[in-house]
Amino acid sequence: MDEGLLTQRLQQSLRFSKRIQPAHAAVLIAITQEDNPRILLTRRSLYMNNHAGEVSFPGGKRDAQDTSNIVVALREAQEETALNPFDVQLLGDLPMQKARNGMLVKPIVGLIPPDVNLIPQPTEIDRIFFASLRQLLETPPTPYEVRFAQQSLYFPSLRVENEIVWGLTARMLISLFQYGLNYQKEWPFLLNSPSFHLGREP
Repeated sequence: MDEGLLTQRLQQSLRFSKRIQPAHAAVLIAITQEDNPRILLTRRSLYMNNHAGEVSFPGGKRDAQDTSNIVVALREAQEETALNPFDVQLLGDLPMQKARNGMLVKPIVGLIPPDVNLIPQPTEIDRIFFASLRQLLETPPTPYEVRFAQQSLYFPSLRVENEIVWGLTARMLISLFQYGLNYQKEWPFLLNSPSFHLGREP
Protein backbone atom coordinates (compact mmCIF):
# COMPACT_ATOMS: atom_id res chain seq x y z
CA MET A 1 0.00 0.00 0.00
CA ASP A 2 1.53 3.32 -1.07
CA GLU A 3 2.01 5.66 1.85
CA GLY A 4 0.12 8.46 0.14
CA LEU A 5 -2.82 6.10 -0.11
CA LEU A 6 -2.96 5.36 3.61
CA THR A 7 -4.82 8.54 4.53
CA GLN A 8 -7.04 8.17 1.45
CA ARG A 9 -7.95 4.64 2.53
CA LEU A 10 -8.79 5.88 6.03
CA GLN A 11 -11.01 8.63 4.60
CA GLN A 12 -12.86 6.13 2.42
CA SER A 13 -13.27 3.43 5.07
CA LEU A 14 -14.07 5.23 8.32
CA ARG A 15 -17.48 6.56 9.30
CA PHE A 16 -19.25 7.50 12.51
CA SER A 17 -21.45 4.71 13.81
CA LYS A 18 -25.17 5.42 13.58
CA ARG A 19 -25.86 3.87 16.97
CA ILE A 20 -24.56 6.41 19.47
CA GLN A 21 -23.48 5.01 22.83
CA PRO A 22 -22.06 7.53 25.30
CA ALA A 23 -18.70 6.20 26.51
CA HIS A 24 -17.13 6.71 29.92
CA ALA A 25 -14.08 8.16 28.14
CA ALA A 26 -12.89 8.93 24.62
CA VAL A 27 -9.53 9.27 22.90
CA LEU A 28 -8.42 10.98 19.71
CA ILE A 29 -6.41 8.99 17.19
CA ALA A 30 -4.89 11.92 15.27
CA ILE A 31 -3.02 11.09 12.05
CA THR A 32 -0.94 13.59 10.09
CA GLN A 33 -2.14 14.24 6.55
CA GLU A 34 1.06 13.72 4.56
CA ASP A 35 2.75 11.19 2.28
CA ASN A 36 4.20 9.28 5.23
CA PRO A 37 1.43 9.73 7.81
CA ARG A 38 2.30 9.62 11.52
CA ILE A 39 0.11 8.95 14.54
CA LEU A 40 0.09 11.31 17.52
CA LEU A 41 0.94 9.53 20.80
CA THR A 42 1.63 10.72 24.32
CA ARG A 43 3.43 9.30 27.32
CA ARG A 44 1.49 9.81 30.52
CA SER A 45 3.18 11.57 33.41
CA LEU A 46 4.73 9.40 36.12
CA TYR A 47 2.68 11.42 38.62
CA MET A 48 -0.67 10.29 37.20
CA ASN A 49 -2.83 8.03 39.38
CA ASN A 50 -3.73 5.68 36.53
CA HIS A 51 -1.47 4.19 33.83
CA ALA A 52 1.47 6.40 34.87
CA GLY A 53 4.31 6.40 32.33
CA GLU A 54 2.30 4.49 29.74
CA VAL A 55 1.93 5.42 26.08
CA SER A 56 -1.59 6.46 25.15
CA PHE A 57 -3.64 8.54 22.76
CA PRO A 58 -4.72 11.96 24.01
CA GLY A 59 -8.07 11.58 25.71
CA GLY A 60 -9.83 11.17 29.01
CA LYS A 61 -13.05 10.85 30.93
CA ARG A 62 -16.39 12.36 30.01
CA ASP A 63 -17.41 15.49 31.90
CA ALA A 64 -21.02 16.14 32.85
CA GLN A 65 -21.31 18.95 30.28
CA ASP A 66 -19.81 16.93 27.38
CA THR A 67 -22.47 16.42 24.72
CA SER A 68 -20.82 13.62 22.71
CA ASN A 69 -17.87 11.24 22.51
CA ILE A 70 -16.38 13.54 19.86
CA VAL A 71 -16.52 16.50 22.24
CA VAL A 72 -14.75 14.45 24.94
CA ALA A 73 -11.94 13.39 22.59
CA LEU A 74 -11.37 16.89 21.16
CA ARG A 75 -11.56 18.63 24.54
CA GLU A 76 -9.15 16.22 26.20
CA ALA A 77 -6.72 16.37 23.28
CA GLN A 78 -6.72 20.17 23.52
CA GLU A 79 -6.18 20.08 27.29
CA GLU A 80 -3.33 17.56 27.09
CA THR A 81 -1.50 18.66 23.91
CA ALA A 82 -2.89 22.12 22.98
CA LEU A 83 -4.24 20.64 19.73
CA ASN A 84 -6.74 23.09 18.25
CA PRO A 85 -10.03 21.21 17.62
CA PHE A 86 -10.44 23.20 14.39
CA ASP A 87 -7.21 21.61 13.10
CA VAL A 88 -8.82 18.15 13.25
CA GLN A 89 -10.60 16.73 10.19
CA LEU A 90 -12.87 14.11 11.74
CA LEU A 91 -13.07 10.81 9.83
CA GLY A 92 -15.09 8.48 12.04
CA ASP A 93 -14.96 6.28 15.10
CA LEU A 94 -13.87 2.75 15.98
CA PRO A 95 -15.67 0.11 18.05
CA MET A 96 -15.87 0.70 21.78
CA GLN A 97 -12.99 -0.76 23.81
CA LYS A 98 -13.10 -1.86 27.44
CA ALA A 99 -10.19 -0.82 29.66
CA ARG A 100 -8.76 -3.03 32.41
CA ASN A 101 -10.87 -1.18 35.00
CA GLY A 102 -14.08 -1.85 33.05
CA MET A 103 -14.32 1.67 31.63
CA LEU A 104 -15.76 1.92 28.11
CA VAL A 105 -13.53 4.02 25.85
CA LYS A 106 -14.49 5.32 22.40
CA PRO A 107 -11.72 5.98 19.83
CA ILE A 108 -12.36 8.96 17.52
CA VAL A 109 -10.18 9.19 14.38
CA GLY A 110 -9.15 12.39 12.62
CA LEU A 111 -6.51 13.91 10.36
CA ILE A 112 -4.31 16.81 11.47
CA PRO A 113 -1.77 19.02 9.65
CA PRO A 114 1.79 17.60 9.75
CA ASP A 115 3.26 20.83 11.13
CA VAL A 116 0.77 21.33 13.98
CA ASN A 117 2.31 22.97 17.07
CA LEU A 118 1.69 20.94 20.24
CA ILE A 119 2.58 21.59 23.89
CA PRO A 120 2.36 18.86 26.55
CA GLN A 121 0.31 19.64 29.65
CA PRO A 122 3.04 18.86 32.25
CA THR A 123 0.75 17.54 34.99
CA GLU A 124 -0.67 14.91 32.62
CA ILE A 125 1.82 14.34 29.78
CA ASP A 126 5.58 13.74 29.88
CA ARG A 127 6.11 13.49 26.14
CA ILE A 128 4.34 14.05 22.83
CA PHE A 129 5.69 12.07 19.89
CA PHE A 130 4.68 10.80 16.46
CA ALA A 131 5.00 7.22 15.20
CA SER A 132 5.03 6.30 11.51
CA LEU A 133 1.78 4.61 10.52
CA ARG A 134 3.71 2.44 8.07
CA GLN A 135 6.15 1.38 10.81
CA LEU A 136 3.31 0.51 13.18
CA LEU A 137 1.70 -1.60 10.45
CA GLU A 138 4.90 -3.50 9.69
CA THR A 139 6.48 -3.90 13.14
CA PRO A 140 5.94 -7.42 14.54
CA PRO A 141 4.60 -7.70 18.08
CA THR A 142 7.18 -8.26 20.80
CA PRO A 143 6.53 -9.52 24.35
CA TYR A 144 6.03 -6.98 27.13
CA GLU A 145 6.28 -8.37 30.66
CA VAL A 146 3.60 -7.38 33.16
CA ARG A 147 4.19 -8.62 36.70
CA PHE A 148 1.27 -9.71 38.81
CA ALA A 149 1.37 -10.99 42.40
CA GLN A 150 1.88 -14.65 41.49
CA GLN A 151 3.30 -14.60 37.99
CA SER A 152 4.49 -12.62 34.98
CA LEU A 153 2.42 -12.47 31.82
CA TYR A 154 3.73 -11.36 28.45
CA PHE A 155 1.45 -9.15 26.38
CA PRO A 156 2.04 -8.23 22.73
CA SER A 157 3.56 -4.78 22.28
CA LEU A 158 5.00 -2.50 19.62
CA ARG A 159 8.35 -0.76 20.14
CA VAL A 160 8.34 2.64 18.44
CA GLU A 161 10.26 5.86 19.02
CA ASN A 162 11.96 4.32 22.10
CA GLU A 163 8.55 3.70 23.67
CA ILE A 164 6.44 0.60 24.30
CA VAL A 165 2.85 0.58 23.03
CA TRP A 166 0.71 -2.16 24.58
CA GLY A 167 -2.66 -2.83 26.20
CA LEU A 168 -5.65 -0.68 25.31
CA THR A 169 -3.65 1.72 23.11
CA ALA A 170 -2.23 -1.15 21.06
CA ARG A 171 -5.67 -2.77 20.72
CA MET A 172 -7.03 0.51 19.36
CA LEU A 173 -4.23 0.61 16.77
CA ILE A 174 -5.07 -2.95 15.70
CA SER A 175 -8.72 -1.85 15.39
CA LEU A 176 -7.65 1.17 13.30
CA PHE A 177 -5.70 -1.11 10.96
CA GLN A 178 -8.66 -3.47 10.63
CA TYR A 179 -11.50 -0.99 10.13
CA GLY A 180 -9.60 1.89 8.55
CA LEU A 181 -7.11 0.06 6.33
CA ASN A 182 -8.63 -3.43 5.98
CA TYR A 183 -5.39 -4.81 7.42
CA GLN A 184 -5.49 -7.71 9.88
CA LYS A 185 -2.36 -7.51 12.02
CA GLU A 186 -1.41 -10.62 13.96
CA TRP A 187 -2.11 -9.80 17.59
CA PRO A 188 -2.38 -12.67 20.07
CA PHE A 189 -4.03 -12.06 23.42
CA LEU A 190 -0.89 -13.19 25.24
CA LEU A 191 2.68 -13.96 24.25
CA ASN A 192 3.52 -16.51 26.89
CA SER A 193 7.14 -16.86 25.90
CA PRO A 194 9.52 -13.87 26.00
CA SER A 195 11.35 -15.43 23.05
CA PHE A 196 8.25 -15.23 20.84
CA HIS A 197 8.70 -13.89 17.35
CA LEU A 198 6.60 -14.01 14.22
CA GLY A 199 6.86 -17.21 12.30
CA ARG A 200 7.05 -19.40 15.39
CA GLU A 201 4.37 -20.39 17.82
CA PRO A 202 4.85 -19.23 21.42
